[in-house]
Amino acid sequence: MKIAVTRLAGKEKSDAARCAEFGHSCYSVHPLRSEIRQQEITAFVDAVHSGAFDCLFFTSALPAKIIAPLLKRYPRVIAIGPQTAGELRQFHIGCETLPGFYSRDFVPFLGEWIRGKHIGIPRADVPNPALIESISAAGGIAHEFRCYGLEPTGDPLDLQPADAILFTSAMSYAKAEWIPRPGLLVMAIGDITAAAMRKGGTDPAVVGDGSLEGTLKALNNRLASTGNAR
Repeated sequence: MKIAVTRLAGKEKSDAARCAEFGHSCYSVHPLRSEIRQQEITAFVDAVHSGAFDCLFFTSALPAKIIAPLLKRYPRVIAIGPQTAGELRQFHIGCETLPGFYSRDFVPFLGEWIRGKHIGIPRADVPNPALIESISAAGGIAHEFRCYGLEPTGDPLDLQPADAILFTSAMSYAKAEWIPRPGLLVMAIGDITAAAMRKGGTDPAVVGDGSLEGTLKALNNRLASTGNAR
C-alpha cells in the first residue's frame, strides 16, 4: 500500500526504508509545522550544564536533534523510543530507551529511583498533564521546557495517491485539513491518537503500538486477515 504519513517537515527520515521492510511505500504530509524557541532551548541547556537535573527525558526526536549537539555534560538520559535515542547517540550521548512508546511508561521505568529527583523535559508546547502528575505522584520534580511550538500549516493533505493515511499524533489528526474518501484506509499510530480520532468522529481501521513498525505490523495483520496481504 502507499501510505501518507503525517510528519513535521524533515522528521520523516527513515520512514520510506522502514515501510519498505513491511512491503509498503510512503510519503509525508504535513498538517503541522514546528516553531523553534531558541530562548527556551538556551535556558534548558544552561540548566543542564549547571547540574539542575538528575535526569533528562526526551519525549520525541525533534528536541533531541536540536539539543543533543549543545550538551557538553548531562545526567541520566531517557529517550522515549529508538528514533529519539538514535538522534542522541549521533552526538555520543548515552541514553536509555523506554520499553514502550508512550510517556506514561517513563515513571514505571524509573521506579523508586525517581523519588526526590529533578527531571528536565524539553518538549513541544502541547500539554501533557498526565506525565507531570505521574512524576509528582511518584515523588519526582518535573521541569518542563516548551522548546518548540506546533502550528497548523493549514495546507490540505494531498491524499490523492494514497491507499492509506497514518496519523502519528493526536494533534496531527485534530489540526489536519483532509477529506476522508471511500477506499482510504485510516490508521492511528497508537491508542492515544486513536482515542482522539474516535472523539473527532473517525474510527481508525488500524491501531499501532505507538511506533511506525508496530503500526505496519498491525496493518499487515489486517491485510492478511482480509485476504489482501501484499
